[in-house]
Amino acid sequence: MSFNHIFKAKLTWDSVSKETIATTKTYFKTHQITIEGKENLTVSAAKAFKGDPSLYNPEDLLLSSLVSCHMMSYLYVCSQNGIDVLSYQDDAEATLEVSENGSGRFIEVRLYPKVVIQQSKKIDEAINLHVKANELCFIANSCNFKIVHYPTVSS
Repeated sequence: MSFNHIFKAKLTWDSVSKETIATTKTYFKTHQITIEGKENLTVSAAKAFKGDPSLYNPEDLLLSSLVSCHMMSYLYVCSQNGIDVLSYQDDAEATLEVSENGSGRFIEVRLYPKVVIQQSKKIDEAINLHVKANELCFIANSCNFKIVHYPTVSS
């Protein structure tokens, strides 16, 4: 049996442009994302794509979603296997490939989770549970690019 959940986001953008050359119009890419009951999120394009580098961009948010979802899935599988997680951090990286025609896509995400657990006898099991966490991760299951894990676990 499956369940469907609907997530909603409202995007708001107003046309503000600047003429860079007489025939070229460049749009400012800053916009607002509104999700009911939450603070507005101001988003732009990445600096490489002429956005505001001080703001989050869609690429940041995709990587953040993936690393966050993996951690929550990992904490779930650890709890199911009697492993007490004391801390978790990750310095994730994503590679975006952009073709000559301007289209692009993520080709790989690398997760580097550093986990501290209570039970030293369960370190190997805790490392292996990253595979199960990836299988359960909603965001990972929605991606069409390679996701690689380089976990370290200590007690």
